[in-house]
Amino acid sequence: MSETTHDGAVAVGAPVAHSASGGLPPAELAAKYGLAVSGARPRLGEYVTQLWARRHFISAFARAKVHAQYTTARLGQLWQVMTPLLNAAVYYLIFGLLLGTDRGIDNFIAFLVTGIFIFTFTQSSVLAGTKAISGNLGLVRALHFPRASMPIAMTLVQLQQLLMSMLVLLAIVLMTGEIPALSWLLAVPALLLQSVFNAGLAMTVARMGSKMTDLSQLMPFILRTWMYMSGVMYSISHVTAGAPYFVKLLLDVNPAAVYIDLMRFALIDSFTSAQLPSHVWALAVIWAVVAGVGGFVYFWKAEEQYGRG
Repeated sequence: MSETTHDGAVAVGAPVAHSASGGLPPAELAAKYGLAVSGARPRLGEYVTQLWARRHFISAFARAKVHAQYTTARLGQLWQVMTPLLNAAVYYLIFGLLLGTDRGIDNFIAFLVTGIFIFTFTQSSVLAGTKAISGNLGLVRALHFPRASMPIAMTLVQLQQLLMSMLVLLAIVLMTGEIPALSWLLAVPALLLQSVFNAGLAMTVARMGSKMTDLSQLMPFILRTWMYMSGVMYSISHVTAGAPYFVKLLLDVNPAAVYIDLMRFALIDSFTSAQLPSHVWALAVIWAVVAGVGGFVYFWKAEEQYGRG
């Protein structure tokens, strides 16, 4: 706006009396017209609603990942079953035959294979979760959706692979002399609780992995140590028979061991309740709630940071 002086000169830069904003600060102006910061973190309840609305996307993304994962391999999705079976064969040779950890364990083959399949479910979920954000930056930056969809989808991928592997596991259990029983139905709630636990872990490491790019290199060592502490190749109750109480307690409350023990109890007749830790179902629920809810909230708190920087 300009102003003419008494000598005809024009004064430039005179103050503007009114503006299009009516003089409102930016924050009030945004509130007036219902504007929000792009990529801002929604409230937790709203975030859950958005995530539920994307459930079909999560399912489709998981199916696409499963289909694409083995497209370059000649045997394709057979590797979903062959990988844990080959691991079981190696561990049986080393721990069963050479080190003799099968002593005192009835039906050691079913015992070992069950432990490997169940731990592999958690292991694969964590490894996939580590790269859920950092490995899908193109998708994260291109589209607007709840970022928790990615680690949840990765867990769903591993669950689908486990369900295919369960057919082989059940066949092995039957071939080693086990008879189908009503206790087999306990495998369903055990797997559901483990899936929630795995999803929470996947969301936790997904947030960490989005900033710590070297986490994916470190994680296999952490998971291998965790496996050796989870009774995959040996009976915790036998090993800790003469150990201090706190050692037995730490191994018994180990979440991986809890879910492995529940599956063994469901499928193997010789694995009795006497070999289960006290309050094992309560432990399974607690770990699922703590990891599931805690991991979800931890991931949500950094929602606006994913894909930036």
